[in-house]
Amino acid sequence: QVQLVESGGGLVQAGGSLRVSCAAPSLIFSRTIMGWYRQAPGKQREMVASITSGGNINYADSVEGRFTISRDNAKSTVHLQMDSLKPEDTAVYYCNSRGFVTYWGQGTQVTVSS
Repeated sequence: QVQLVESGGGLVQAGGSLRVSCAAPSLIFSRTIMGWYRQAPGKQREMVASITSGGNINYADSVEGRFTISRDNAKSTVHLQMDSLKPEDTAVYYCNSRGFVTYWGQGTQVTVSS
């Protein structure tokens, strides 16, 4: 059973920053696209950011310039640094590993108060 272990998240005021991290098994980490998705109440899950093993990065338009995704290959961990947070960023954030098989983390709550 592959597990993606998320950490971070929490409650922050608008304009603040948070970081979420996701640790994956090293066996799959180097071979997959790692990403973050989010799902707000009543809305569909959406892609936030992704990063390939080669370092190619993709952001959703809504977070471009505010969020930064990075990966630490030595620790098999992907981070999402979230700055200038807005109330509309409030959601459960899910780590995603996409390769031959797709895996999901359990989700971590990010709440931004106005």
